[in-house]
Amino acid sequence: MNPSNFELIDPRGSQPKADLQLAPRPSLDELKRGPILFYNNTKLFFCNYNEIFEQVKRNLIRDGIENFIDFVETVRGKTREDLKAYAAKLAKSNPVAAIVALGDMGTSPATTIVSIELEKLGIPTLYFTAPPGTALVKAVAYYQAGRLCITSVDIYQGSTVEEIRAEVDKQWTSIMEALTLPKGQIENRADLRFELDGDVPSRNGIIRLDELKTNHVASSSDPGAGLEEVTDLFNKLNISDGLPIIPPTKNRLESMFAYTPLDADTVLAEEIGPTGKDIKVWDIAVAAVMAGCKPQYMPVLIAAFQAMADPGYNFLQSVTTSHPGGNMVLVSGPLTKELGLYGGQGCLGPGFQANLTIGRAVNLVLINCCRSVPGYADLSCISSQAELTYCFGEDPELTPWQTINCDRYNPSTTTVYVLKAEPPHDIIDFLSLSSEDLLDTIIDSATTLGSNNAYIPGPLVVVLTPDHAWLLNREGWDKDSLRNYIHQRAHHPTPMVRNRGLVPVRPESFDKKHPMPVTRNPEDIEIVVAGGRGGHSAIILPWALHSEAIVKPILLPNGTVPDNIENFKR
Repeated sequence: MNPSNFELIDPRGSQPKADLQLAPRPSLDELKRGPILFYNNTKLFFCNYNEIFEQVKRNLIRDGIENFIDFVETVRGKTREDLKAYAAKLAKSNPVAAIVALGDMGTSPATTIVSIELEKLGIPTLYFTAPPGTALVKAVAYYQAGRLCITSVDIYQGSTVEEIRAEVDKQWTSIMEALTLPKGQIENRADLRFELDGDVPSRNGIIRLDELKTNHVASSSDPGAGLEEVTDLFNKLNISDGLPIIPPTKNRLESMFAYTPLDADTVLAEEIGPTGKDIKVWDIAVAAVMAGCKPQYMPVLIAAFQAMADPGYNFLQSVTTSHPGGNMVLVSGPLTKELGLYGGQGCLGPGFQANLTIGRAVNLVLINCCRSVPGYADLSCISSQAELTYCFGEDPELTPWQTINCDRYNPSTTTVYVLKAEPPHDIIDFLSLSSEDLLDTIIDSATTLGSNNAYIPGPLVVVLTPDHAWLLNREGWDKDSLRNYIHQRAHHPTPMVRNRGLVPVRPESFDKKHPMPVTRNPEDIEIVVAGGRGGHSAIILPWALHSEAIVKPILLPNGTVPDNIENFKR
């Protein structure tokens, strides 16, 4: 066989080229009459960032423009429809132009959507961004609009007032052009010069290996003929995670649907990520092939994406956050063992095909369908192995208590628990002889000023090794009593969580709490027994930014519980 003749499925699918028609820009006289709308998505309250709008207003007043309207509201936790509705609300003020800020971190994509919607409503809009958000804004605007007027100011949390003023002044000519250039010129100003995926619309869903010129030509007698070419090409096109893949051929894709009763075009999550595309069963099947999944794993993947699509998960914003966490998938119930999902010794490490390939497929969907591509359209500052693969099973033979599926449903139902979360944080304790001593170690591990839950109380997972679970169970602890005990004691002194970390997002009832809990209630805490014998348990800390842990059952299309995985076979 000649690998240069292979035709492979393009995992990006179709991506129609966006072509936003920019709103006509006003003249200088029209700007003077105003009003000009200033929309602060609350990020200007950070550090000295509010000086962006202050300096813009000073410069406009100097030029005789002083009719301003100010709006302040966060985009966090808003759905796409919420963002569109908010843009319509802003447009009702009938501004001659809008200036939007700030796209620096996790709010960048949602604020981009607001800016695009303002343009669609006829409001000339300029969006202020800052690294690292600028690259992500360009990606979202490229995929969903094709063009957008942005101004990137090179600032960071330590920038002084004087430095921010200087950045605005340096960009002043470009700022005014974004507000006033006529049709025929404004399009060039709004050109995003985005380098990723300019070729996608012409590909028609097919990739040929002969598109990559390489000095290595695999021999037809080699069992792995063509794999080097496929890996190199997919990495070159930024449609892989850097590891070798299984080439997504048409035959392999068809085989993946053997255990997928849903149609390939079934939408599982709507308008997610920089592309704003729907995630469909087809996207998951292609990723499953590439990741090395068996077809039998598809029901787990489908349930995982159904769970992440739950509004409580905040999937829209979790895909590109600066947080280094991944989408943890924890499977509990009778299908777990049948599929080979593993929860024993080393379950979150190498060696277990179902765990690794299911977790990897989740991430490949985000890279290829959503185009959350590291270095181009993903804010994660350092990232972690949790964004490569993050999946394990719950083994009922290890725990003295009920498993998650029994807690939430019943023993015959298999469930998928998803949580946007950090990699596991080690809890080492080989010496405690009492439950109270062991719990002190666990609680201390759940509280750290460098984690989100110091500022955003929310769900967390306590992963106990069998030895630790047996010690606790021997002294009369069950999951509910553990939840209550940890919730009451896992906290920070309130002065320690002021003016550091990130802007807090807490329930109103927490305003005067001291000390400050890291969970909202005992139900935020999930207790799981996993791993091997020994003294290393783990805490899995959350992203938690308007994001809940979601549990969904794995069901047949008619809503019934499967007896075994073969029930899904077409």
